[in-house]
Amino acid sequence: MKRSGPLVTLLAGLLLGLFVLSLNATTGTKSASTSYAEPSPEATASPTPTGTTASPAPSSASPSSVPVPDADYAGRTTDDSAAVAVTLSDGKAVAYFCDGRAKESWLKGDVEEDGTMKLTGKHGAELNGTLKEGKRISGTVDIDGDRYGFTADKAKKPSGLYRATATVRGAKVDGGWIVLPDGRQVGILTRDDEPSPAPRIDPETGAVTIDGQQLTARPVTP
Repeated sequence: MKRSGPLVTLLAGLLLGLFVLSLNATTGTKSASTSYAEPSPEATASPTPTGTTASPAPSSASPSSVPVPDADYAGRTTDDSAAVAVTLSDGKAVAYFCDGRAKESWLKGDVEEDGTMKLTGKHGAELNGTLKEGKRISGTVDIDGDRYGFTADKAKKPSGLYRATATVRGAKVDGGWIVLPDGRQVGILTRDDEPSPAPRIDPETGAVTIDGQQLTARPVTP
């Protein structure tokens, strides 16, 4: 009886060892089966919708510019010593300064959208003017070192600016006329660069007789 004690003890130890090994194996399997990987930030992030780029804010459209209307203007200088006529067409301008005796100048240039203009001519002549409300042009003319203020009101035909060029009796003839709204005419006729007062023209037809030859003075356009 005393010898069976160690044998029982040994068997009990073996059974306990097998139980522990079995328990550890079971626990390890459960731990492995219940483990999981943390989801990556890329996997959990919400997808960015495509085709939804923000459109730029609409720019405010600039107001359409109103072109300066075509028209004729004629008037006198402030000191009443000369006449000035200006013709506007398609944003261009041509002007004529004339004292009716010997001083004259043809000038041309662009008209800005605000009605201002800077016209230039030979020998440094310059006209600076502004169209006001489509009714008149006011400004200055610089010619031969002198400055003249002027105002030219809107003119109706036959008032306006006329010119005739030709060769008469072997001489080169160039005539310019300003027909004012009150019917007065101011003009210079140049024969081979020699100026003199111009004869009257028929404002209805532009007919004019120079040295026995009939010519036609026509309205001037830029």
